[in-house]
Amino acid sequence: MTDPAPPSPGTFRDKPVSFVRRSGRMTEAQERAWVELAPRYVIDVARGSGATSILPGSAIDPAAVWGRQAPLVVEIGSGQGHAIVHAASSAPETDFLAIEVFKAGLARTMLDAERAGARNLRLVEANAPEVLQHLLPEASADEIWVFFPDPWHKNKHTKRRLVTAEFAAIAARAVKDGGMLRLATDWEDYALQMRAVLGESPDFEPTFEGEWAPRFDGRVLTAFERKGERVGREIRDLSYRRRGRS
Repeated sequence: MTDPAPPSPGTFRDKPVSFVRRSGRMTEAQERAWVELAPRYVIDVARGSGATSILPGSAIDPAAVWGRQAPLVVEIGSGQGHAIVHAASSAPETDFLAIEVFKAGLARTMLDAERAGARNLRLVEANAPEVLQHLLPEASADEIWVFFPDPWHKNKHTKRRLVTAEFAAIAARAVKDGGMLRLATDWEDYALQMRAVLGESPDFEPTFEGEWAPRFDGRVLTAFERKGERVGREIRDLSYRRRGRS
């Protein structure tokens, strides 16, 4: 897939993003995390047209960033980092990248990663599709996780959903042949959309039989998921393998 031309100077993104970046006050501990821990955990990136954009042509070298050659797992929308900190501390032989736009969530992730000794975790404050398209080299990720993305459940907002045919193509660029794309949502309508999108993708094949994949045992059970189950929201998992490049 060919990267689109960068926006002209003075313009902003020409497509909606899957988030609304809310400003929120951070705690003193979170502010301190940015001062003390960001140099260790946060990848400094060149920006394009927005505060969460990635400048085309600014790809990183994962071996240089993590200081080794290792499998790479990328989580999109890592929130406060519960899932990825648990995963990183449980699998020190694997490298992890958390993508999030909310600064307070990234700060919390760094604090928990430091307590857990998860030195194999890095963070980037950016719009996820641009990270997959511009920051990560092609075929550099072993797995991409999309757990509980914003469902944008109102009809007038569904165009802002992350998982679209365009996203599938961008994810396919970043993931290795044979690598995995894992998704989960508690919103049935979005789960059906995800399944339809990936079912039509020429780059991915399902790894499950029937309607839904088994629950991914690498996803820690968070308070968010427990709350959803308590109020009767069914969690639906999907998993796809990257087909070989022709």
